[in-house]
This record gives sequence, structure tokens and C-alpha cells, in this order.
Amino acid sequence: MLDVAKLRLLRAVIATGSIRSTAASLGYTPSAVSQQLAALQRDTGLRLFDRVGRGIEPTSAGRTLASEAEQVFSALSALDGVVGDLRAGRVGSLSIGYFASAGATWLPPVVAALQSEFPELRLDLRMTEQRDGLELPDIDLFVDAPGIEHPGHADVHPIVDDPFLAVVQDTDPLASRDEVPLAELADRRWVDNDLHRGTCRRALLDACAEAGFSPKFAVETHDYQTAIPFVGTGIGITVVPRLGIGDLPPGLTTVRLVSPEPVRNIAVSVKQTVADHPAAVRALEVLRAVAAP
Repeated sequence: MLDVAKLRLLRAVIATGSIRSTAASLGYTPSAVSQQLAALQRDTGLRLFDRVGRGIEPTSAGRTLASEAEQVFSALSALDGVVGDLRAGRVGSLSIGYFASAGATWLPPVVAALQSEFPELRLDLRMTEQRDGLELPDIDLFVDAPGIEHPGHADVHPIVDDPFLAVVQDTDPLASRDEVPLAELADRRWVDNDLHRGTCRRALLDACAEAGFSPKFAVETHDYQTAIPFVGTGIGITVVPRLGIGDLPPGLTTVRLVSPEPVRNIAVSVKQTVADHPAAVRALEVLRAVAAP
């Protein structure tokens, strides 16, 4: 492997035509430059200079080697640029995982900020609602709960506690109340709205169990925006995290639940390998801003 520093000296001496001039411009002694050139000749096994009077003249081999070395210096210059871009987060990739309601509400401003500030960054967005067996992305939004395993190579940051609200018709007796004890929903018909194994559903069912009952599901759906319109038909109520409610159809309203208040704890994990990446730092900053109560 040729020494890049010696190749730079070779190029400089050929450009100036003088060891003394090269030494003066680079801050070396003429003796040090001569020693480096002699070492390069030994490394290559080539005669790179001929003595001409009191000076030197590059040989054909010396000129060819210096010319071909230009490609090396151009590549190194480009590599320096890549290093600078990586430090600034302008290139590379970042994967972000999310669950449905967070994706719909929080991710658009995060993605908009990253695309504006890091235009060459490749973003990979994926649903990670069911985390079992998944290779987690660099940044992962998830609902935290007892039993959720956190990878040892990631840092977990709490984002916000998201309370569940009852969605009822405007004409429902509950609609005029500021808050309702969860136990009062025990005899109501419910519209289910989540996956049976979903972490959010488990958080709600645990709160219901604490209140002494199990919901009577009259309709099975697997997402909030499908469940909510069923409430408008009068078939039952549904209980949805605040973040998942969005714009309610006319004729519906929400009521706060207490005693106990069902809550899901939203957190984000950040792999330690990207924790200092400027784009990851910015993503977490925007995420916290949009999630703030």
C-alpha cells in the first residue's frame, strides 16, 4: 500500500520543479522531502527522479505515478465530503417505526422536517404495531407496558401518557357529564376497536378489570376510525385513546373516564448506533414538540 503523504510530496515536487521550493511551501526541511522521495522510490521499486546538475528532473515513471495519483486525491476529497455530510446528517438512512394513530398524527411533521433539513437522507417508515420477532428500526414509537422487552442496544424515552376517552352520541346521558367512572360503562354495549393481542387493548382491559368488569363487545373492528362511526348508529359506545380520535363525525362527543382512568404510555426507542446522528436528534426533538400536551 503506497503512502498517500509521500504521493502528495511527489506531486508537489513535480509541480514546483524543486525540492527546496516544495519544502518551503509545506513547512518541511529539504532533507525531509528528499528522504520521503527516496523512501517512495524504495516502496515502488521505481526511479522517480534523475539528478540534473544541482537539481532533479522527474522521470517518465515519476510523472506517470503523479498523474495517476490524481485519481486517489480526487477520491479522498470526495470521501472528506461524505464524512462531512455524515456528520451533518445529510446522507445515509434512518428507519422509523410507528403504530397507526401516532403515524397519522405525529409522523407527518417529523417527516416534513427531516426532508426539509436533510434532503439526501433516505427515510424508511414502517408499521411496528406488532413488535414480536421484528428487527426494530432505528427509531421506534410504541406503546409501553409491563412485559414489553426493550433491546439492550437502544435507549427508551417516555413521550406522553395518552388517556382513553369514551365516544358516545350527543344524546347519550353521559354526554353532558365532565367525567364518568369507568365502572358505569359495565352494562353498556361496546364497539371493539383494536387487535386482540394489541398493547393498547390490554391497557384498556386491565383498567376495566380494575373497575370490576369485562366489556361487552357488540361489534368487532380492529381500528379506531372504523369503530367510531358505529357509535353513531346507536349500537354501542367505544373507548379510544385521545390521540386516535381525530375529527369526530357530527352527533358524537367524548367523555373523560376516571376511577381508574385508562391510559396508554407512549414511548420511543432510539438505537444507540444512531443516537448522535443529527437527523435522529432532530426527529426526537420534533416528535416531543408535536406530542406535547
